[in-house]
Amino acid sequence: MTTQQTTTAVRGRRRAAWAVAAATAAAIVPWAVAAIAGADLEVTSAGVTMDVGPALVLAGALTMSLAGWGLLTWLLRRRGGDGRRVWTGVALTVLVLSLGGPLGAEADADVKTYLVLMHLAVGAVLIPGLRAAVRE
Repeated sequence: MTTQQTTTAVRGRRRAAWAVAAATAAAIVPWAVAAIAGADLEVTSAGVTMDVGPALVLAGALTMSLAGWGLLTWLLRRRGGDGRRVWTGVALTVLVLSLGGPLGAEADADVKTYLVLMHLAVGAVLIPGLRAAVRE
């Protein structure tokens, strides 16, 4: 690997790490708005009730963002330049499917709205962020 390739690879990893961090932080914004508005972010799904607090929001966003980055890295190694296109399709599909969680949960409409916004915030930051990180 040449010095130029190494520099490009390091720059891409840094950009990807920033995309993961920004997507994780983006998830907390709708949560904070909900908290300020006084919404009780409690949901019941499959008979299990849970309180959606900041730790759960951050952990979920970070876990899924890292999984997305890992999948993108794997696809790029397996499929080369085509991996980015394939990953984008998978990422958009996962985002749409993830909306089934909040929409299918037993919760008030305002709670569902905040939860959907959390999912969309992560996707809106992560997908273009990781795509840009591997553009070079």
